[in-house]
Amino acid sequence: MLDNLNKYRIILGSASPRRKELLAGLGLSFDVKPMPDLDESYPSTLGVNEIPLYIACQKAEAYVKTLADNELLITADTIVWLMGKVLGKPSGREEAIRMLQMLSAKTHEVITGVCMTTKEKRQVFSVSSMVRFHHLSQEDILYYVDTYKPYDKAGAYGIQEWIGYIGVEAIEGSFFNVMGLPVQRLYQELKKF
Repeated sequence: MLDNLNKYRIILGSASPRRKELLAGLGLSFDVKPMPDLDESYPSTLGVNEIPLYIACQKAEAYVKTLADNELLITADTIVWLMGKVLGKPSGREEAIRMLQMLSAKTHEVITGVCMTTKEKRQVFSVSSMVRFHHLSQEDILYYVDTYKPYDKAGAYGIQEWIGYIGVEAIEGSFFNVMGLPVQRLYQELKKF
C-alpha cells in the first residue's frame, strides 16, 4: 500500500516489543535497530507536547550518522501526563506502585512523539489520547506490578495488559497511541513522506 516507501529500507529505532508489533501491523517490511542506554532527559522549558517529540528526535540523532542514503528511520517516545507532571518509566517497584496509585480513578493524557528521518529529510508529529482509570485497589496494583513488572512503560502500565482489562474505564483517542505507537497517524504520515 505504501509504494512511495519502496525506495527505502525502513528501520525501527526502538527496543520496544510493542512498537515492533504495532509497526508490523501496517504490513511494512522493516528492521529493528535498538540503541541501548539513550538519554531520555529533556529541557525543563519544554511544553508537555514538545517533550515526547524532543526525545523521539534525540533518539533519531543517535542513529543519523549511521544511516545509509536509502534508509528511513522511525523513532518514538511516549509520556504519561497527569496533574502537570510527566510520569515516565518507573525506576522500580515502589515507583511503579506510586504511579498507579496516582492514576487510580483519574483521567490522564498519553502523548507519543514520532520522528521519521532520512539523511535528507525529517518529519515529526505527536498524538494525544485521554485515558480514565477506574479506582484501582491496592491489591490490584500490587498484583499487576509484581506479575507484569511494568518498569519499561511510561506511567507504569501497559493498556494491553491485565491492568488495562480491569482498570481502563474510558479512552478518547487512539488505543495504539497509548500502547506506544499511533499507527493510524503514522500510516497517514508515511503516505505523504
